[in-house]
Amino acid sequence: MTGTLYGVGLGPGDSELVTVKAARLISAADVVAYHCARHGRSIARGVAEPYLRDGQIEERLMYPVTTETVDHPGGYDGAMADFYRDSAELLAAHLAAGRDVVLLAEGDPLFFSSYMHMHKRLAQRFPTEIVPGVTSVSGASAALGIPLVEGEENLVVLPGTAPDEELVEHLASGSAIAVLKLGRTFERVRAALERAGRLDEAWYVERATTDRQRVARLAEVDPSTVPYFSMVVVPGAINNPLAAAPAPASRGGVTVVGLGPGPTRQQTPEVRAALAAATDLVGYTTYLARVTARPGQQVHASDNRVESQRAEFALDLARRGRRVVVVSSGDPGVFAMATAVAEVAAEPDYADVAVQVLPGVTAASAVAAAFGAPLGHDLALISLSDRLKPWTVIEQRVRAAVGADLVLAIYNPGSASRNHQVADLKALLSELVSPDRVVLLGRDVGGPGEALTATTLGEFDPSVVDMRTLVIVGSSTTTVAQRPGGRLVFTPRRYDS
Repeated sequence: MTGTLYGVGLGPGDSELVTVKAARLISAADVVAYHCARHGRSIARGVAEPYLRDGQIEERLMYPVTTETVDHPGGYDGAMADFYRDSAELLAAHLAAGRDVVLLAEGDPLFFSSYMHMHKRLAQRFPTEIVPGVTSVSGASAALGIPLVEGEENLVVLPGTAPDEELVEHLASGSAIAVLKLGRTFERVRAALERAGRLDEAWYVERATTDRQRVARLAEVDPSTVPYFSMVVVPGAINNPLAAAPAPASRGGVTVVGLGPGPTRQQTPEVRAALAAATDLVGYTTYLARVTARPGQQVHASDNRVESQRAEFALDLARRGRRVVVVSSGDPGVFAMATAVAEVAAEPDYADVAVQVLPGVTAASAVAAAFGAPLGHDLALISLSDRLKPWTVIEQRVRAAVGADLVLAIYNPGSASRNHQVADLKALLSELVSPDRVVLLGRDVGGPGEALTATTLGEFDPSVVDMRTLVIVGSSTTTVAQRPGGRLVFTPRRYDS
């Protein structure tokens, strides 16, 4: 008979938070194993010490390295892989001899724990049982005395070792956050919180539940004092007193952002950070529906035809110290709200209001990418909306762009109150180019109603185009290549006049 491997969670540090089952198994085990650094001390063993008994075999699994460089031919990863292999075989010898092995794990065995490396190497060879423990996140929340999440809020747990941009993206999501593995990563994590606009909402918890526990506002922590066993906690805004604090007047301003063409995944981390940091969200009702406001944010929706009034409203809010984000679809500077805000902000009354514009993926870029590379050479972006300019100007610009043999990306092709433009555009183009000119239609690209049509001017049916469709009219060199995997549309970068 073989022994059983027990992965036993010890909780965040207080020996009294060890579960009854974990205490019983530790006392009964033939072998108690635990990891430690090269100094030989083990936090896990210290937590479990009240439950150890005389006569037990103790196996100290000493890491060959922690953060320093190594001369192993496989580098740090190679040295650690050899260590986990050798440690697994050490425990396997006890298990094969019929001895039960308890491997101690701080927190929970399957939550950022070294136990997992042994489990993956031994679970297929020997009976294995996991004994869950109170996680460090739960311990930190208890130390704060602040609920992490409530209602529809969600919690994101991150390692401090994650890449900078990944940290910023998650921190900017507006979710409740726990960041583990601080120590040497503390300053990077703090910088990411600042970029995400959430530094003032963050708490620092060190050695939660122990007699050395420390809780502070993250912004006030000296980086040189931060140990590995510490974490950043940003509770959900419903209960976080730091998130509820009003923004100082000096931080008021307007940021105009582009949400991209549709899918949230196409929003930039910079835009997500601005959305998360905002006190107020302003925009057209349809675009604001794509943003999940976090608790405490004020949402101000309006009709799509009141851009100047919307800009003035946003600037007035900012002048009162609010952090205002004005949302646009696609890129805010392409037929969208950035210009409206800039026009009003240029007036003397708003000279003291900070204005920032953050780019987004344009509708033209998204539709072009769905087909391949039709915008690979010189192009023109033209809006068919004649609400703010006469149709004669639109016609003049189309003639000029076609005369220069540019690819055309056509925005705002029509609406319920404007339904003649696309038919008029086809009639105009038919005077200027041959019927075989490439025409591409991209509707709701990236969304659930995505539809892509590659046709020619002669076959083009204007009646299928609505306000959610972007039309691309190719140049004389735009090519539709039929390939085994599907069509690929491109406009060559070389041009022979």
